[in-house]
Amino acid sequence: MALFDRFWKGFRARADEGAGPPAGFFPLYESSRPIDDDDDDDLPRSSVSGQRVSGKPAFDEWDAKLGLVDEALAVEEKRRLRWWQRDYWRSRSKWWWTGRGVLAFLATFALLIGWLPFPAPLSKSLEPIAPPQVTLLASDGTPIARQGAVVEAPVKVADLPPHVIQAFIAIEDRRFYSHWGIDPRGIARAAWTGYGGGSTITQQLAKFTFLTPEQSLTRKAREALIAVWLESWLTKDEILERYLSNAYFGDNQYGLRAASLHYFYRQPEKLRPEQAAMLAGLLQAPSRYAPTKHYDKAKKRMELVIGSMVAVGYLTRAEADALPDPRIDVRTRDDNLPTGTYFADWALPLAREGIDASYSKQTLTTTLDSRLQALASRIVARAPLGPNKGGAQVALVAMRRNGEVVAMVGGRDYAKSPFNRVTQARRQPGSTFKTIVYLAALENGWEPDDTIPNTPITQGSYRPKNAREQYSAQITLEDAFASSSNVAAVRLFQAVGSDKVIATARRLGITAPMAEGDPSLALGTSAMTLMELTAAYAGIAANEYPVEPHAFPRGERSWWEWLTTRTDSMSSGHHEDLEGMLRAAINRGTGRNASLPIANYGKTGTTQDYRDALFVGYAGDLVVGVWVGKDDNTPLDGVTGGSLPARIWRDFMLAALKIEAAPAPAASDTPDPEGPVQPLDTLEGEIPLGQDGASLKVDGQGVTLRQDGVPVEVRVDGGGVVVQPAPAPTPPP
Repeated sequence: MALFDRFWKGFRARADEGAGPPAGFFPLYESSRPIDDDDDDDLPRSSVSGQRVSGKPAFDEWDAKLGLVDEALAVEEKRRLRWWQRDYWRSRSKWWWTGRGVLAFLATFALLIGWLPFPAPLSKSLEPIAPPQVTLLASDGTPIARQGAVVEAPVKVADLPPHVIQAFIAIEDRRFYSHWGIDPRGIARAAWTGYGGGSTITQQLAKFTFLTPEQSLTRKAREALIAVWLESWLTKDEILERYLSNAYFGDNQYGLRAASLHYFYRQPEKLRPEQAAMLAGLLQAPSRYAPTKHYDKAKKRMELVIGSMVAVGYLTRAEADALPDPRIDVRTRDDNLPTGTYFADWALPLAREGIDASYSKQTLTTTLDSRLQALASRIVARAPLGPNKGGAQVALVAMRRNGEVVAMVGGRDYAKSPFNRVTQARRQPGSTFKTIVYLAALENGWEPDDTIPNTPITQGSYRPKNAREQYSAQITLEDAFASSSNVAAVRLFQAVGSDKVIATARRLGITAPMAEGDPSLALGTSAMTLMELTAAYAGIAANEYPVEPHAFPRGERSWWEWLTTRTDSMSSGHHEDLEGMLRAAINRGTGRNASLPIANYGKTGTTQDYRDALFVGYAGDLVVGVWVGKDDNTPLDGVTGGSLPARIWRDFMLAALKIEAAPAPAASDTPDPEGPVQPLDTLEGEIPLGQDGASLKVDGQGVTLRQDGVPVEVRVDGGGVVVQPAPAPTPPP
């Protein structure tokens, strides 16, 4: 419009001067001029007669045409206005807008009420607000742990005496049967008199069923909205029943039935008026008024409830004065079980995953063997850690070959440290991981009798060493595994390929991060839990993997599970070869302190600087893993996997399998590889006797005893015992 105004003013100015519109400025005018090069007359022609007009231009005709333009521009300008700028809305009165606003609010509120059943289903108000009590039993039926709230069956309003309902309504929500979920009068009365609560019973049900306990205006608004929604979908009795069945009454008791049985040892249908009044008084502050601990406070609160019942008219003053003080009757229950142990802390979350929401208590039988659990606890408690191993912890887990966990000790003292070092601590497995490296080698064409260089690694940035710098030109895979040669394991890892080793670990169920191409992985530098490592050995023992550790018995797999559950296994030949290596490691290698007089299989592990010491193996139907270390990851002062962990493993196995103890082996603390730095190794054909470098060799010419590098030959013949220096050994080809 501003452009048009300037346009029109220009026309008027030229008209007053007797001139026509500027050339090219108004196409209508230009189109009215005849095409005549000789005609320089500026006078316009009439659009009616076509004749030239003398004097001033025909402004009447211009006005008519410009009027049409004005109308078109006005229509276009009106079309471009926002909807709220149009005259239709500007002309509406404030009352019109107020009415429409109220209607919009009501429509939105109705939509919210209809939408609430989807994010907050009504069925949730029928579920207990606290996890119900779960009791765990050992496999023989011995109770081992109990955890959760005490809840009982929901109550029915129709079955309760009138004085029970009246006690709760009088103190909590006097206008319960007349309001629609929100009671402004009740809020004002509570603020003025101090009696009753600011929230209705419906609001309280909405709060502890659907909302968090946060104190904010937003939560109060949501609480009010849900309360109105509950009132629109449920009857008053249904709301009251759900409220009484879920409310907390102190002493870990949820719901009126649980509280009535706990405090008075009677069903709520048989409560006396004074008992009902005391229970109703607990709801404001259940822990502060619990009569088992604070009877005087509970009695004073009960008197306030009775006074409210008189004020409402449920009781006369004479009836109220005649009520006696209720007598607490808490019967002895079997609640002395521990609510937390290492096994229970691991098993209870798994149990609740499979429990449907209900008010009933649950009793579940676990795979735990009470005898083996007690045995494991005793052996761990008496482990000789010594004064120089202060702060050291011991963890032990025992499972069947199918993954049923039968014993678990996550530390030396649960009361002092509930941290579970079986399932929560992620530590390096050390040389126990070599079992997976050798399995990958067997599956890729290697044989136990194949040889591999056992010389120092002098190339590359990663140069692991053998213990005491003991090397040889060549060593068989079985001897390398038994003596836990680090250089041989790294060379084998590189020959097989890190991708194949990692794939083998994954098939065995190990999920720990493993960097492809990292040669230190061969020596167990990838951190994992003791449970994960032991389950991998269980898969080797069963020759069916992966094995999933579980706390509750599993039935036989259905045909569908058998078809859909993927398992893997190695060939019988590879399984036999691997078990031969595990036998060599425990019977003549680094794990001799764990040797049993029956078929046994195992592997030691010691991480760098003696930070972790492990022994994992199996015998009979048990697979057991033992870990010794410190939570702060500091060194253990010389403890290796072949020393203390191996002896703990042996002590547990002897008692668990009821094996008559054999004479203790002659060797004591045999060094074990320190992971990627200093492993144990022996010369081929020799038997190490201790950590001082002594070794024994038996051949056709006698017995050779080496002590600190000084060879001594001992022979027994017809002439007696001859001791003389042994000849220098012939260097290997």
